[in-house]
Amino acid sequence: MPVDLSWMRERYEELRAQGLDWNPPTLEAANEPRCVIDGKEMIMLSANNYLNLTTHPKVVEAAIDATRKYGAGSGSVRAIAGTMDIHLEAERICAEFKEVESSLIYSAGYTANVGLIPSLVRGPEDVIISDELNHGSIIDGVRLTKASRAVYPHNDMGALERVLQENQNSERKLIITDGVFSMDGDIAPLDEIAKLAEEFGAMTFVDDCHGEGVLGNGRGIVSHFGLQGKVTFEIGSFSKALGVQGGIVAGSDEVRTHALNHSRSWLLSGSQPPGVAAAQKAAIEVLVEEPEHVSRLWENTSFFRQELDSMGFDTGVSETPIIPVMCGESSKAKELSEELRKEGVMVGAIVFPMVSRDKARVRTQMSAGLSREDIDSVLSAFDRCGRRMGLI
Repeated sequence: MPVDLSWMRERYEELRAQGLDWNPPTLEAANEPRCVIDGKEMIMLSANNYLNLTTHPKVVEAAIDATRKYGAGSGSVRAIAGTMDIHLEAERICAEFKEVESSLIYSAGYTANVGLIPSLVRGPEDVIISDELNHGSIIDGVRLTKASRAVYPHNDMGALERVLQENQNSERKLIITDGVFSMDGDIAPLDEIAKLAEEFGAMTFVDDCHGEGVLGNGRGIVSHFGLQGKVTFEIGSFSKALGVQGGIVAGSDEVRTHALNHSRSWLLSGSQPPGVAAAQKAAIEVLVEEPEHVSRLWENTSFFRQELDSMGFDTGVSETPIIPVMCGESSKAKELSEELRKEGVMVGAIVFPMVSRDKARVRTQMSAGLSREDIDSVLSAFDRCGRRMGLI
């Protein structure tokens, strides 16, 4: 007798009735500032490709050359026979770039979080202290532990201090925060977090996937605040500003050794294709050699946010190239997203449960590859759509 899976269909219909189902558009060419989506040319404002490195010639050629030399894959997990010299070289240059002793590269930022966090605590005698708006991959990693848990209101340092005081007798204390919060585009006060962590003897864990290549001249939030050596675990990503794929854990030699020996998502995942490892190395080299990519990103960010604000749109608390346009109701956000796509602008609606029911928004993300003409076209589309919908 066939297994009854009708509950899947019913659950999906519930989502669809609320307008909360996903129906991803199809990208039919490279992820560039102007690209083809579902057969239509669009200006891309929904990519994490902040520095426009996905198609940089040096990055692409590095991937091609390594694939020809090493093959399409390694054929094993890294712990057994899948570690290639090209993986080690990518980790070496990543650590040098981050100005730390060592790094370890995972298959993704997600696997770095869900693999490393459970290895850092043991049971109820330890405590994880987490910002309430932390990324879902952090939440999943925390759920895999048996440690005690505490959540503090978003970026509230007074509340964090109180939680640390309440848990000062815990054996291991681990403070976890995003660096750049992916829905609002604001930045964690990592300098204050690091100071409190030192005072209370806590480990610090920052997920900087959206700060990589963006803050600190591209080196991320730790560099932005000048905290090298004062943040225990720095998580990063190659799949956003660096334009490739993969997760990063950066820190001391002890951190790398611990992660390599205890992180199941690293131990039990096949190693990354040689072409990806070569592209990772090349992307960092481009970022170091061509810092103008970061400068252009911030020029575009400042101009775009200022123009949206002057039109009367609410861009929330954004401080980074993640610039939300607040709409309130989910239906409004979805309508604005659809209207903008008709105008040739690719943006996504962020609705409940990704954000609170009354804080739906259209999230835009800037890129160094956008020309002023591109941005002007986008702003004109926002102006027309916003007026039609009564948002401005």
